[in-house]
Amino acid sequence: MTPDSLSEMGDAIAATGPHRPRIIAVANQKGGVGKTTTTINLATALAAVRKTVLVIDLDPQGNASTGLGIPANRRTVNTYHVLVGDSDIEQATVETTIPGLSIVPSGLDLAGVEIELVDFEDRLHRFKKAIVDKVDHFDYVLIDCPPALGLLTVNALIASHAVLVPLQCEFFALEGISQLVRTIERIKTAHNPTLDLQGIVLTMYDQRNNLSNAVATDVREYFGDVVYQTMIPRNVRISEAPSYGKPVLLYDTACAGSQAYIHLASEVLKRETRIAA
Repeated sequence: MTPDSLSEMGDAIAATGPHRPRIIAVANQKGGVGKTTTTINLATALAAVRKTVLVIDLDPQGNASTGLGIPANRRTVNTYHVLVGDSDIEQATVETTIPGLSIVPSGLDLAGVEIELVDFEDRLHRFKKAIVDKVDHFDYVLIDCPPALGLLTVNALIASHAVLVPLQCEFFALEGISQLVRTIERIKTAHNPTLDLQGIVLTMYDQRNNLSNAVATDVREYFGDVVYQTMIPRNVRISEAPSYGKPVLLYDTACAGSQAYIHLASEVLKRETRIAA
């Protein structure tokens, strides 16, 4: 799949009907599965095909902000201030060096925000209230969730149309996926009836590793077509890119990791086309 054909799919989505932003939470309660890497590279690929994209960094670690090259002095207004009501999302939004891609960065205060949210009556819906009608000028909003099923992730799921789950091709990764799916179903029933599982993307895949192959087979047998065909390989260029404040798509466009994320973006756009039809 070439960038040109990816662009054609993006144009097809734009022609399917009236504009509305699609809000997608990138979530997995297990850390180290490639969640942030998937968020920033998928966002970059969508921006490359002329989609306007907003990344919201809801992870206190702030890795999405770092990976998109946002220094600390540009994070003084961040997702913490949006959640507690000290700022609106427009004030917290920062443009990246990538045309069409903006971010609401994370900040250190976000690490303790769940304790503060307990005192708010609307603690489960604060994030949704903060972004409703405020992100309509974007085509896609990607939320990088923390590696936990706490209040921050729940807020993100309640505010989202869909969930994208990166799943590492290792045994322990399988243990948490059923819990996440149950959480998605509970939130869909109680708070957000439009929430859907957009897809599961297998990450850190090593075709030489029997365990990677076994995990991929098991996940596909259980979840079927929900699992993307594209698998993100273990790739040293993916690991190196964040230290340069760049998505791997900009750091080394030709590497296997970048090509995989281009294919993933193509699949995401295909699914979005079916949803919009």
